[in-house]
Amino acid sequence: MELRHLRYFVAVAEEGSITRAAERLGIQQPPLGQQLKALEAELGVQLFDRAPKRIALNAAGRVFLEEARAILSRTQEAVDHIRRFNMGESGTLSVGFTSSASLHALTPRLLGAFRQLFPLVQIAVEESETYELVLALQNSRIDVAFSHVATDDFKNLTSRSLGQEGMIVAMPIGHPLAQSGEGPLDIRALADEKIVVYRRPDGPGIFDGILKCLDQAGIRISISDQVSRMIAAINLVSAGRGLTIVPASMGILHRASVHYRPLIGDVIPPLPLYIAFRTNERLALVKKFVEVTSDMTKDAADRKMSTE
Repeated sequence: MELRHLRYFVAVAEEGSITRAAERLGIQQPPLGQQLKALEAELGVQLFDRAPKRIALNAAGRVFLEEARAILSRTQEAVDHIRRFNMGESGTLSVGFTSSASLHALTPRLLGAFRQLFPLVQIAVEESETYELVLALQNSRIDVAFSHVATDDFKNLTSRSLGQEGMIVAMPIGHPLAQSGEGPLDIRALADEKIVVYRRPDGPGIFDGILKCLDQAGIRISISDQVSRMIAAINLVSAGRGLTIVPASMGILHRASVHYRPLIGDVIPPLPLYIAFRTNERLALVKKFVEVTSDMTKDAADRKMSTE
């Protein structure tokens, strides 16, 4: 049995006439009648009561009509679904974040806007460290990743900058620098301060760049602790272990025990937010997500420049 047999059957059942059904289907009347008889022979069930110049569904035919319509409808749904998937308008997108990237103001806006544009897309999210996200991308466990570290130096990975944010100093609420106000802080005020560093030995990290900038500026610090995650560093700041430098989006954490002050000067540049993906990506859904997020942030940046 082929789908065309079901379409022929439904057309005749709905028209109540082989002649009108043949016109509707754009085929000749004799072959249509032959196809109906072949369908009944295959089923071993008579579906129509026939009389001269008249054909009508019998009880078995009415039951089969419901089944045939359901099959044809499900088939069309499958066709529509795979076409939407091929165009990147449906399917499941797996998105990874670092903890700092998940708190960036751009991240929820981009995901929310993409959901509105493509409501049939399911978005699965996971949070991890940069190096784990790199491995997940390379192993195709996730489709894209938001991070503050570019991935272009990794095999088969590409990243695009979506925006940037300033850096802030996190300090215990009772620290002298916290008591001196909330205004911008010169990075040189951190000289000889105890600093909590977050970085991993097996992958790239934000603080490696920060340490390089401090070294180039001749600002010496004392490392009190070294942890693998930014949130862990802020936890230690909250416990009074020292200060740390984090992206501005992290300034919502531990506000009762941690004081934040923005940095001024050009020693530590603004921190980019990147979207990372596989260079040879073929899935239309992933390519569309990268394209949409890139276009949205570019348009926002252009509007901001036009108002300045």
